[in-house]
Formats: sequence, C-alpha cells, structure tokens
Amino acid sequence: MSGDPDFAAWFRLLETPGLGREGARRVLAACGTPAAVLTTPHATLSALVGTARADALQQLPPFFEQRLAAAQQWLAGGDDRHVLTLEHPAWPPALLQSPDPPLLLYVRGDLACLAAPSVAIVGSRHPTPQGADNARHFAACLAAEGWLIVSGLAQGIDAAAHEGALGAGAKTIAFMGTGPDSVYPSRHRSLAGRIAAQGALVTEHAPGTPPLPEHFPQRNRLIAGLTQGTLVVEAALKSGSLITARLANEAGRDVWAIPGSIHAEQSRGCHALIKQGAKLVESPEDVLEELRTPAPPAQARLALDAAAADTAPADPLLLALGEDPVTMDALLARTGWPTAELSARLLELELEGRVARLPGGLYQRRHSA
Repeated sequence: MSGDPDFAAWFRLLETPGLGREGARRVLAACGTPAAVLTTPHATLSALVGTARADALQQLPPFFEQRLAAAQQWLAGGDDRHVLTLEHPAWPPALLQSPDPPLLLYVRGDLACLAAPSVAIVGSRHPTPQGADNARHFAACLAAEGWLIVSGLAQGIDAAAHEGALGAGAKTIAFMGTGPDSVYPSRHRSLAGRIAAQGALVTEHAPGTPPLPEHFPQRNRLIAGLTQGTLVVEAALKSGSLITARLANEAGRDVWAIPGSIHAEQSRGCHALIKQGAKLVESPEDVLEELRTPAPPAQARLALDAAAADTAPADPLLLALGEDPVTMDALLARTGWPTAELSARLLELELEGRVARLPGGLYQRRHSA
C-alpha cells in the first residue's frame, strides 16, 4: 500500500494539525472519503469543523512530504507490515464498537490476530515478583484456552503478560504509544520482535512518532476497546492501568482485578477497582468462568491442579510467611528459629524461586506460575 493514493489521502487527513479524530470523523461522515474531504470547498468545511480547522485542511502540514515518505518507506520494509483504514477487510470489528475508535492502524505481524477473541492483561510498571509471576501465569492459562492476550508493551506487568502468552506458544498483541518503527521502552526491542513474529504490534501513530506522554492513555483506549475484558494484576491508585479499566468499563467490557495485601501500594488500585464493581479473581479459572468458556480439558486441568498443589506451603517457613510481605523480625518471632538458620533457609527458598526479597528488608512467598 506504500504507493496507494488512498493511503496518501488518509495520511494527509490525519496529519492535519488540530483536526483530531472527532473532527476527522465529522468531515468523513459528510464527505465520504479523505480524498473528497481534501477537495471540499472551504465554506462547507468551515460549517463542519470551524474556520481554523478548515484552513488547516486546505494547507499542507509542515514536513508532510518527509513524514509521508517515512511512512511509505516503513510500509515497504516487509510483507508483515500493513496499514489498515476503516474499509480494510481486516479492520477489527470490536474497535468499531468502542466509544473512540481509531481511523487508521499500522500493524506489524499477523493481521488475523485482530479478529481473535482477546483479553487484556495490564498493571504496574514496577510490580512485585509475585505480581509478574501472576501476569505470566494468567496469560499462559488464558492463552491455552484460546484467548489472545493483549497488553501495552510497557515494562512490568505488560511485558510479563506478553511473555506468558509467548511462552505458551500463543499469539499476543502489543499496542504501542509510538510509531511502528520505534519501541518504547527500548529494552523491549527483543520482546517486540518476538511479538511481531508470533502475533502483532499495533499503533495508530505514524512512523517517526516519539513516545509522548499523551500517547499512552490513547493507546490504553485501544487495549480496552479491542478486548472482551481487562484483567488488572497489580496497580497503584494513580496507575495508568486504571485508565484502561475505566475505558473498558465505559465500553461495556468486563473488568477483573487480582487482590493483594492491604499494606501493599501496588494492590490499592486493584482494591479500588473491586470496590467499584470489578470482579475479584484469584485464578485463571475465575476469568474463564466470566468469559463463559467451557472447562479446561483434562490435560490442562491436571496442569493447573499440579501448579496449585505446588503453591501449598510444604514447610513451616512457607506457612510462617503467609501471603503478605513480612520482615525478618516478624519471621523470627513466628518461627522461633535462630537468625542464622532462618537466613539460610530464606536464601534457599529465594534461589528456588519460592520466596522473593522485596525492598525494605521484606520477604514474600511466591506462588508457582
């Protein structure tokens, strides 16, 4: 599509300064196509979107030719690169039903992913080790039941959710807050490459677009709009994940939240969602039940049961740890063990991946993922 005049017209429309999605939808509804919009008389456009926007539509945006050339060059870079407009047969139907649908999408990867039944998994950029484990575990289990996992490629819970799906041999979609030629954060370039090869990277921003702060709430509305429901794993009260959950709720989608310690900052956002009506979930089966899917097949059920059995505290120290983060002093009081013996056993469990050492000298039991 790199030399397609229709794409050039779409690009010209969406690059118009100050027009925005709402203004673009208004002129498209009246004129039919981007090409028709660009040849519509100024007076008509003024009546639709105001004089300033009409002026902008009839003036070439700054650096337009360079930006169009960059977009065309990106599209020509491989068979896995696509641009979708509203009339494209692969346009995801779920986004059309969302309150603020995009008008154009850049996709790198498998277009069929966009039509698959999907679930969003989002959360803190700075999760606890248990939170990251939970994200991977829920993603893998939901993917095994045929649900495509969607997230935002951010560090923390988002990355863990993508990794959980990929590790299960399933597809995953990452919505980006940058152009399709950029990865943010840069440390996720390798992860983005795996997602493109096994799923899809999606953005509404043109090539060359940097990771501006306002892009990420916009990205969140696409995550919420594409998926049937959003699972929040861990989130502080001011987390961007709560924006995704709110948008999912406004779009009529399900919202689920995993509870945590009442003392943990990263649990307060989830607890707030639960107070507001989000479904409290403790296992992937809880989410699957809400999605009205059949019970897992016997083999998957055995795997889930084995994983659950593995989380049972088999020794007194795991029992003493409980579920909440705990200090060394509290563990000494609960176990009555000498300090050296307790420290040695904690180190063993940490090396086995069954206990996490948290900031502030805290320890927390981890469940198998």
